[in-house]
Amino acid sequence: MTHLAQTLLLGLLIGGVYALMASGLTLIFGVMNVINVAQGALLILAALFTFELWTRTGMDPLVAIVVTTPLMFALGWVIYRLFVARVRNAPISMTVLLTFALAITLEGVMGVVWKNVFRSVTPGYFTRSFHVAGLFIPQAQLYGCGVALLMLGLLYVLLTKTWSGRAIRAASENAQGARLVGVNVGGVAALTFAVGVATTGAGGSILSVLYSFFPASHYLWISRLLGIIVLGGMGSLPGAFIAALMLGVAEAMTQTYISTRWATVVPYIVILVVLLIRPQGLMGAKLREDVAA
Repeated sequence: MTHLAQTLLLGLLIGGVYALMASGLTLIFGVMNVINVAQGALLILAALFTFELWTRTGMDPLVAIVVTTPLMFALGWVIYRLFVARVRNAPISMTVLLTFALAITLEGVMGVVWKNVFRSVTPGYFTRSFHVAGLFIPQAQLYGCGVALLMLGLLYVLLTKTWSGRAIRAASENAQGARLVGVNVGGVAALTFAVGVATTGAGGSILSVLYSFFPASHYLWISRLLGIIVLGGMGSLPGAFIAALMLGVAEAMTQTYISTRWATVVPYIVILVVLLIRPQGLMGAKLREDVAA
């Protein structure tokens, strides 16, 4: 029983981190109907920025979030203005192709600058754990999950307590109606994309502590994130949060009771099963054309 509780605890801690990583991807889709396939590459880029800050200045990777988050926000804004804005109203397949091309380009640039070698950030608490009621709680996972939940809380405040957040939610619910009440939907789309990319700043910094990474490893991360938003429901932030916890637990259970090699397959299985059984996900809504069909 203790062994099961330990596995569930570790899965939930990792799931909390996954929730932050997936929040930006599902937010972008919910407002703009854009699947940002480059989100995984942006996570790795933020992790590499964190690695540089840690090795050159000794800055704690979780503290480095105050640097990487605004940096990735600015990068997201530039990417939107230069590339995404040109195809925002095009069929969704065009945005997938564009962001996939961005992911490949980022991978190439990171490979040239940082080489395709594994890196990790190992602060002093990396190997330490708390022991509570017979369970061990790794400090790195606990701190990472705590910071992720804090960032999700700030995102929630932004979306619910500010005028910009209300504009984002209005545009996601009904873009045409938002225009009628004076919302600049184009500006909101740029802000949304930048905020969505900014979450990779915090997510990448946490990732750098919990996992080894290298430029081409973004494929593993985009598969996880897509699995989460498909399971939770495309565009649903609450759904993404629940799905992230479920995926974290599923991966932990797979690693513990089956094999670590099978853990990387879990997101793909999730995508396949959900699309076959409930295409709208746990908290997604059916579209008119789905109901009519």
